[in-house]
Amino acid sequence: MADIKQKIGQQIREARKAKGLTQKELGEKLGVSESTVNQYESGKQNLTVDTITKIAEALGVKFSAQFD
Repeated sequence: MADIKQKIGQQIREARKAKGLTQKELGEKLGVSESTVNQYESGKQNLTVDTITKIAEALGVKFSAQFD
């Protein structure tokens, strides 16, 4: 399970950096603190589908899920 959280966190970090945003700036868009964004990106925070969708919208990227 930790693997999945870390993979999602890494994807969030990569998308944020690709948009040229800091963790603080993304947090402001989401209405959360910089430390919360850090927890998302480090895989320390359980994310709901709703939260992932909000993050994707804030970053202007498409969220998709798949099972392999």
